[in-house]
Amino acid sequence: MILRGENEKDDRVSAGHRATLDELFRRAGVRSSSALALIDPPNRETCITGAPRQLTFAQTDRAISALAARLGGLGLQTDSIVAVQLANTVENIITLMAILRAGMIAMPLPLMWRRHELTSALRQIGAKAVITASRIGAVAHADIAVEVAADVFPIRYICAFGENLPDGVMPLDDIFSADQPASVPRPAHAAGDHPADHVAIITLDVTPTGLIPVARSHMQLLAGGATVFLEAGAPQNARILSAIPPSSFAGIALTILPWLTGGGTLSLHHGFEPGTFATQTTEQDVIVLPGAAVTPLAQSGLLAGKAKTILALWRSPEQLVMAPAWRAAPTLVDVASFGEIALLAARRGSDHLPADIPHGRVRAPRANGTIAVAETARSKQGTLLVRGAMVPVHAFPPGVERVSAPFLSADEAGFVDTGCTCRLDTPAQTLVVTGPPGGIATIGGYRFRAADLEAQVAAVDQTATLVALPGGLLAQKLAGSAFDNAAVAAQLLENGVNPLIAGAFRPRKAQAA
Repeated sequence: MILRGENEKDDRVSAGHRATLDELFRRAGVRSSSALALIDPPNRETCITGAPRQLTFAQTDRAISALAARLGGLGLQTDSIVAVQLANTVENIITLMAILRAGMIAMPLPLMWRRHELTSALRQIGAKAVITASRIGAVAHADIAVEVAADVFPIRYICAFGENLPDGVMPLDDIFSADQPASVPRPAHAAGDHPADHVAIITLDVTPTGLIPVARSHMQLLAGGATVFLEAGAPQNARILSAIPPSSFAGIALTILPWLTGGGTLSLHHGFEPGTFATQTTEQDVIVLPGAAVTPLAQSGLLAGKAKTILALWRSPEQLVMAPAWRAAPTLVDVASFGEIALLAARRGSDHLPADIPHGRVRAPRANGTIAVAETARSKQGTLLVRGAMVPVHAFPPGVERVSAPFLSADEAGFVDTGCTCRLDTPAQTLVVTGPPGGIATIGGYRFRAADLEAQVAAVDQTATLVALPGGLLAQKLAGSAFDNAAVAAQLLENGVNPLIAGAFRPRKAQAA
């Protein structure tokens, strides 16, 4: 479980491995309190109310403490679970960090989840509070949170950023007006427990057996971040632009962890607007993007800025086999994400093609690394197994393995099955991912269980059909057919399902638009 380094950069990662994420932030703030820490998307007002913000480490620290104190004042106990559904803006980063500073557990939620998925997840986990926004784009997320809370008994508080909030929702915008850091009591962990060993963040994985919560400690999160940080070779105080929201393990490992480790500036991009994106890329050291979007963006000239490194997140690792060669100037680092179980990073080599996964020990940096970050194996069923410092092995909530609910499980050797099919190249001792977990469709970075898709559509129209087809950049796309497509789409939205499902039944011209 310990990451060991043999040079200066490795030692920087190793020294932080026993720290909490809040401790890493405080160290960065001490080094450069007046430096810019967080920058909003320039087009922020298209997704959430309020003008774009640029916050120094000192200003960010005050906002984090103000929100942490607010949460503590609600009477929430140490290790209470607080769900977060926010756009890729500074509020998102501050909220996650504030929950951790308060000694609670953050549970980031995918942005396109609606009432159906939110109710299922929050009921399963027992979240005590929800933090969202009055609106994200045209969707009234605070209203959705109120509806969900009515169905999920453990939720006691709903808090939100933005204006015109529903009755009973606690406003949070005033955390940015704090002049001095608020007093935040130290979390009441048991004597002798190291804070870095405690669960910090829960993410949610869609597996063939159903939705499972994956709980990670600070140490496990830092191990995932170190994997990316070392492979990227990012400099101290790097300027990072991320189009990946921190609503998953991969999103956190590619954005928040490199930012905290290097102590630089994190700029955020929400939605895709070519003009806004081009403006943001001009002065960045590192750009974080969906893997399948990198080549089209480069071909269109939108990656012609000064970035030295591009982190390409592949949520469908089987797509890497077909990825084109990369011959552009920035260093390209492919990050293969295996749901919420693990991620593996590798920079492109002299052949300009994606690297295969080592069979056995995986080091960082991959080419000449001194740190072991994971270990892989191939199961008897031909699926990829992984274990290591970033990979959780305990089911969550504790005791869930004694009931019928799906849960994370590891074998006796500590390997967790990703479900992804793979082939072994025996002479090279490498693994190549060839397919996704069985019964899973990946649409626009979101995983869906085929059985759930069928059940949600059948609840509206038993004669309707829904299939997942190859979808280019989206890995797959959904196509629906019914006697009255528009009526089915409207009813699915009324039932609170993911808009990607309802969108499969919209008229073809509307889908293309």
